[in-house]
Amino acid sequence: MRIFENLESEVRGYIRSFPTIFEKSKAAILTNEQGEDYIDFFAGAGTLNYGHNNEHISKALVEYIQKDGVVHGLDMATTAKKEFLQTFNDTILVPRNLDYKVQFTGPTGTNAVETALKLARLVKGRSNVVSFTNGFHGLTQGSSSVTGNNDYRDESYISRSNVSFMPFDGYFGDMNTMSIFRKFLEDSSSGLDIPAAVIVETIQGEGGINVASKEWLQELESICREYDILLIIDDIQVGNGRTGEFFSFEFAGINPDIVTISKSIGGGLPMAIVLLKPDLDQWKPGEHTGTFRGNNLAFVAAKVAIEHYWQNDDLSNAVKYKEKILKENLQKIADKYKDSFDVEVRGRGLAYGFEIKGDNSVASEISKYAFEEKLIVETCGSEDQVVKFLPPLIVDEETLMEGLKRLDTAISKLVADKKEKLTEEF
Repeated sequence: MRIFENLESEVRGYIRSFPTIFEKSKAAILTNEQGEDYIDFFAGAGTLNYGHNNEHISKALVEYIQKDGVVHGLDMATTAKKEFLQTFNDTILVPRNLDYKVQFTGPTGTNAVETALKLARLVKGRSNVVSFTNGFHGLTQGSSSVTGNNDYRDESYISRSNVSFMPFDGYFGDMNTMSIFRKFLEDSSSGLDIPAAVIVETIQGEGGINVASKEWLQELESICREYDILLIIDDIQVGNGRTGEFFSFEFAGINPDIVTISKSIGGGLPMAIVLLKPDLDQWKPGEHTGTFRGNNLAFVAAKVAIEHYWQNDDLSNAVKYKEKILKENLQKIADKYKDSFDVEVRGRGLAYGFEIKGDNSVASEISKYAFEEKLIVETCGSEDQVVKFLPPLIVDEETLMEGLKRLDTAISKLVADKKEKLTEEF
């Protein structure tokens, strides 16, 4: 690992949590240079919903490159873009009765968020945007301004004006936090400027796997309509089938004005898009650009993924089936170690969190011990107090169970080591 320590910036993060050199990957398995296999319950932070080196995607990419298909085309018309747009519209949008224009942005999630915020302010002629406690929307300046975690916000030293924060669902326990938002809007002396838009995740991934209820999302949409506020759903981490439906908001029956999508939309390759209702498409030609808004390899990968996995309900049903396995086994593990840790299990689809209450260091220790058992899991939450589970959607049941078994072993060893240390101290 010395070459990384000597040559790569100190900003590197995940390499510190998983200190080995990975050489190969397939489905839900990462293999290091020593030939050791690790079960991946991280999936590129939600980028690899279809697994590592998906055979359908890899085959299409190789064929495209061998035929000298256009790789980089800015926003020019290409066959790859045409076929992606047609497939996305016919397979994803039309069956869900969603009427959106598609805007290609720079290839990362934060590019999509920046675009959505800029467009909302442009269309509404207002500067304020409402975000929510524990929300995470990216690390460029505009995106970090609507991100709640101070660890991400403090480092950029930017003005935090024109963003107001409201409590997310469950932030005050059983209280309906939408009543607070409504009160602020109703009271002209509340200090809250009527926002151009509200941006929200239906499941806060980095924020700790905090899950918004159907009723909360429906009330949020109702308030936005009442006060002429645009509703932006950030579906970057928990979209693309992560909840069992292609869009994470489908279960609530809401119709967002703008949707940001990235991570798994590109089938593992860099790609981000903004979906916007046609009346909001008020850009002048070239008003918002980006050199890599035309990743044709990602268009090829995305088209194949949609064709293979979204022509029917097979993947959705598989995710819902595997959710039961994940949820039940995480709860069994939580119950098994309840004398050692106070754990809350929560999530939806194949996005689950294992929150350790009372000791914020335990989740990171679990991640470390899990790595020693050849299991990749990361932490999230405002204090990294939640172990986050994002296995590829295509993970087979045997691998899923083996990963959960390794988690159990890791926690067992952690508990034993803690008891031994406590005994030594006395």
